Amino acid sequence: MKFLQRKFDQIKPLFEKGGKYEKFYPIYEGHRTIFFAPDMTTDRKGTQIKDGADLKRVMMTVIIAMIPCLIFGMWNVGHQHYIATGLEATLLEKLWIGILKVVPIIAVSYAVGLSIEFTFCVIYQRPVEEGFLVSGMLIPLIMPATIPLWQVALATVFAVIIGKEVFGGTGMNILNVALTARVFLYFAYPTDISGDVWTYLGDKTPVDGFSGATILAYGAEAASNGTNMMQLASSHWYAGMFDFWNMFIGIIPGSIGETSTLMCLLGAIVLIATGVGSWKIILSVILGTLFMGAIFNLAGTNSFMQMPPHYHLVIGGLAFGAVYMATDPVSASHTELGKWIYGFLIGVITVLIRVINPAYPEGIMLAILFMNVFAPLIDFYVVEANKKRRLKRATV
Repeated sequence: MKFLQRKFDQIKPLFEKGGKYEKFYPIYEGHRTIFFAPDMTTDRKGTQIKDGADLKRVMMTVIIAMIPCLIFGMWNVGHQHYIATGLEATLLEKLWIGILKVVPIIAVSYAVGLSIEFTFCVIYQRPVEEGFLVSGMLIPLIMPATIPLWQVALATVFAVIIGKEVFGGTGMNILNVALTARVFLYFAYPTDISGDVWTYLGDKTPVDGFSGATILAYGAEAASNGTNMMQLASSHWYAGMFDFWNMFIGIIPGSIGETSTLMCLLGAIVLIATGVGSWKIILSVILGTLFMGAIFNLAGTNSFMQMPPHYHLVIGGLAFGAVYMATDPVSASHTELGKWIYGFLIGVITVLIRVINPAYPEGIMLAILFMNVFAPLIDFYVVEANKKRRLKRATV
């Protein structure tokens, strides 16, 4: 590390004021602070608070929390592929297939997103913002393995520019950046991000009767035509595919990183233990989901409505969204009461969208984006209510 630090120190004059590459100083500083703490200091007068957890370190904590979902997701991509082709394979063979499909998506996401970030930093002469370290990983994890790379690039451009930079960059965006990328593809290229494109990679002939549909697709079909949801799901040629515990572990068709509730729980432990993620938001999303699922159970007229509420927690991307998306510290509510309201409504709206509107079988994406917009309003009314309570207690 000392060798690397000496190299950074040697080229630093080239990027400082008056240097040959002065205008590229934000790029130099952004790369240097990946390995070393910033050398900026504050006024030495007065009380000083020291903390090693700058923004870059916080973002790295989130990435570490996503590693279980990433590794499991790569294995599951290979596993689902071999299920589709009816071939036997070892754990490493399945993992290798997943690596070949997932790593290029991650590479495109980071290459395109960071290029845009660096460009804006050079244009506006501001420090490199570390927010895309997390978004660059989230975007691939909420995509199907079969997504074309050019669509990943296009969605990343849209998300970074329209979802973040137009609002002023990291810390100023009102919408979750990764979900902005997904919703763009969902409406612009729906056939490539939904339907039977989730698992089969297309280099071999699939087995007879194979279906790559997700459990949410079966639910939407059941709700629209009045058939039995679980009977439809059981028609999948792989027996036990949609058993509750199988879905909890995540051995089902779906986006790369969001199928496993178990892996999401491991990530949640990391985020909560380090204080990066809000347990109140995660828990309130779960409570809102169970509440709305129970309401539908009471008034259900089809098998999707009558599905046990806890099944909603293990299907689709609800667990992933609750842990990694809803807890986004920028676009979520910041007041303590507001976090409970914000998360609860995300859970309620997710189930509403899933069950009521078959056109959008996965509701967590739209629910979080919808509540991102209302998060500031929730905080406003929470603060106003608190001010009124304190004024009533005030004495003259």
